[in-house]
Amino acid sequence: MIKLTLLGEPKSTNHLYKSHCRFGFPTVYMTKDGKALKESYQWQVKSQYRGEVLTGDVKMEVRLFFGTKRRQDIDNFQKICNDSLTDIVFQDDSQITELHLFKDYCKENPRVEIIINEI
Repeated sequence: MIKLTLLGEPKSTNHLYKSHCRFGFPTVYMTKDGKALKESYQWQVKSQYRGEVLTGDVKMEVRLFFGTKRRQDIDNFQKICNDSLTDIVFQDDSQITELHLFKDYCKENPRVEIIINEI
């Protein structure tokens, strides 16, 4: 079992990825803020996990602790976490075969808590 904590207010994918049309085709890209958050999360993960990169299927539990009780769609928040774990904890987020996502509140310490188990 791998336990990780990512500090800071959870951020929605809606604010971290943008899209535009290029030559008639939509292109999705990560914003400057998204890149900075991903890099911060990666450093936090590397400081907490020093094991081998997992190669098999995994199941994840993600608990989002928000600083406010504002209504949020929690399904928009795990993508940046998954992207930050890629090539550090597991090879690719396609290895996630089971995902449990929870929303909670902690005004003093907003964060994301992740538990990963290899199947």
